[in-house]
Amino acid sequence: MKNYSMISRVTLWALLLFGIFATIVFFVGGNEAVGYEVAGDMLAVPNFTNLFLGTNYAYFFIALLVTLFFVCVGFINKFKQDKKKALFSLGVVVAFILLFVICWLLGSPEKIDIIGYEGTDNQGFWAQLSDMMIYVCYVLICGVICSIIWGAIYTRVKK
Repeated sequence: MKNYSMISRVTLWALLLFGIFATIVFFVGGNEAVGYEVAGDMLAVPNFTNLFLGTNYAYFFIALLVTLFFVCVGFINKFKQDKKKALFSLGVVVAFILLFVICWLLGSPEKIDIIGYEGTDNQGFWAQLSDMMIYVCYVLICGVICSIIWGAIYTRVKK
């Protein structure tokens, strides 16, 4: 068991250090003018934008895969012990999927006007995905605030 702890600790530190490195390089690595003029000034893009975005995408997908793995393992273990609790935890996963589907349907595929951008990645699927993520964040932030308030009230009443 000690070896697994050491492997996870080293992996965590390596990922953390690389993330910090990519962030520092992004912010202090200089800019390049891309030829777009915005409000009379040339639009400058950081030199290491692709490194920074790629790192964040990789971390996001790693976190997503690890979370899905542990949800599946937890469900299987709970199902072996208590089927009722396992179905409740499965209901939470289904509720999250339903939240994402509803927020996707609320999103708009119409073109988003961005000053200085002439590409096509701001319409259709990507515009709807952006809207979905914003709506999901709103709902989750409201859920966190409500659970904090509920927890405070519950502990006061319980005393």
